[in-house]
Order: sequence, then structure tokens, then C-alpha cells
Amino acid sequence: MAHKITLIPGDGIGPEVAEAARRCIEATGVKIEWDIQLAGTIAQQKTGELLPQATLDSIKKNKLCFKGPITTPIGGGFRSVNVAIRQALDLYVCLRPAKSYPGVKSLYKDIDLVIIRENSEDLYAGIEFEIGKPETVRLIKEITDASKKKIRLDSGISIKPISKTATERIARFAFDYAIKNNRKKITVVTKANIMKFTDGLFLKTARDVAREYEGKVVFEEALVDNMAMQLVQKPHNFDCLVLPNLYGDILSDLCAGLIGGLGIAPGANIGEGIAVFEAVHGSAPKYAGQNKVNPTAMISSGVLMLRYLKENKAADSLENALKAVLAEGKSVTYDLRWKCRRAGRNAHRSGKPG
Repeated sequence: MAHKITLIPGDGIGPEVAEAARRCIEATGVKIEWDIQLAGTIAQQKTGELLPQATLDSIKKNKLCFKGPITTPIGGGFRSVNVAIRQALDLYVCLRPAKSYPGVKSLYKDIDLVIIRENSEDLYAGIEFEIGKPETVRLIKEITDASKKKIRLDSGISIKPISKTATERIARFAFDYAIKNNRKKITVVTKANIMKFTDGLFLKTARDVAREYEGKVVFEEALVDNMAMQLVQKPHNFDCLVLPNLYGDILSDLCAGLIGGLGIAPGANIGEGIAVFEAVHGSAPKYAGQNKVNPTAMISSGVLMLRYLKENKAADSLENALKAVLAEGKSVTYDLRWKCRRAGRNAHRSGKPG
């Protein structure tokens, strides 16, 4: 029986990299029935909506989506379509592995990290109040009265909700994921020394969940600023990182930098019985239509999707093929060709395979 999967080509380079990844996924022999839907600027041009209800309905029906990059407006207008999809479908887990591939230029070797990011709360919940609005002024006065701390009246305000409920489920997902995938350690990352009632709650709740898994997975905790330094200095000391929304977004980009960049980094957004798989990188509209951008992140996201479907043989086949192509460094995009050649020369000098 074919798997029914919603396919959102996306914006900018999205349709190109999504199509390349789709062909690779189909080449594994897994039977898939694609339900093509629109989101982003293309959807707006054709339907008048950035995120049509038909697209959400398709994902809800199929329980699985493979999505190309979508443009996010900066500084105003509609909030991120990506965030809107996650919130509408309660995709509370953002899973972003960072794994080294031979042949891809990087300052590091043998990186194998997994970012497990809480996806529904924190500053990305989108609870904001614009400068000068009456409701903003009222809120500032109420906060000032309640906290006895002065906030300038010409401020914009963002609210940072972190709940015990959401933290419990992301922490439990992380421990279950670690056990299922033979990972050895969970590190919860916060700024709990300063934000004691939000990050502090995240940390306390994660500690409580960790007790249920004592003896099965090593648990440790770290502050986000120190973790940024530690990841640069000694990334091999870490395994799975569990973080609130904002920190997870930032440190997942840092981890992508450890393996060669966002063009290599896959991603998944997972809820209860429903998931969306996407590359971590953006839509790079200036390269649209040139068919030259590296599709590795989308292909790797396809590998994650196949594993989610328990099509492990196909996932292994696709990942091994991707590794072989990158290591060879011939049939790759312009950016990877330079990286692969350089990495190959360095490996040759050191007497090790590229």
C-alpha cells in the first residue's frame, strides 16, 4: 500500500530542491502517493492566502507532509508560515540532527548531534504587543504595577510562555527518542539562572522527567551561553540537546555550522501521530529558477521521513547513496564541489579517506 504524503513545493528554491529530493525518495522503491498543495508566496498569488485551509486539511488527513522552504517576511506582516503550520497542527517537537558527511568541508569531523527543540511556546508563540498601541501601554502599566520594574512606554512587548505541560511532553519525547535510537545522553539547555520562572520551570520539569529514565539515559544540564561555547570547543562531548523554542532555533544553526552549513541540515516537526519534514535552510529567492542550489538538506529530510515511516531499508539506501555522492565530490552542486574537493585534498594530505 502506498504512503499518502502531502507535498508542499514551497517558495524560491523550494520547488527545485523538493523535486530533487522527491526523485531520490522514489528511487528507493517505496510507494508514495503525493498530494501536492501550496503554501507561501506562490499560494498567495494563486489563492490569496499564504497558508490555505486546503493545505492544512491535506496534512491533517494524510498525517505526513514533505515541505520545501517557504519565505518568511522579516520585520512585519504575516508571521512565519512555518510557525503557523506547527502551531495549527500542534507539532510540538522540532527534531534537527547535525551529522558529518565525509567529503563536506568543515572544521570538525565525526559530529553526531541531535537538537530536540520545544516547538509550541517561548518567544515564538507570537504573543506580541506593538509600540504605542493602547493595549501595549495598558500592559506596560499593569506589568510595572505588578513587578515594580519600569518598562519604557515606547517599548514593544513579547510574552515568553513556558508551561509544565509542554515541557513534560518534549522532555519525554527526548528520552524516548534517545532510547529508541541508542543515544547515550540528554543535555537540557536553558538560561535558568536568570529567567527563573520560565527557563527555571523548563529545567525543573525536565529534571522531574529525567528521574523516570534514571539508569537508561545520562542526564545533564547546561546554560545556553556556555553551551554555545562548548559546542564550538568540544562538540563531541554532547549527544542530544533539549531546549526551549528560541534557543533551539539558534543552536540548531550553530550545529549546522559544525557540519558544513544549513545546506546539509535536515529537520522534522512532529506531533501526536502527525509530522512535517523540511530542510532547515530558507527559500533563497535570489537563486530561484537557476536549479543550482544544493538539495542535500531536503534529501536528508527525506531520510528522516522514511525512518519515521519505518521504511528503514529504504532510508539506509538513500543515506548511503547520499554519503557516496558527497564523498566522491563529482555529481554535486557548485558549493559542494568546492567543499568536497578541498576536503578530499585535506584527507589525501593526512592519509585518510575523504
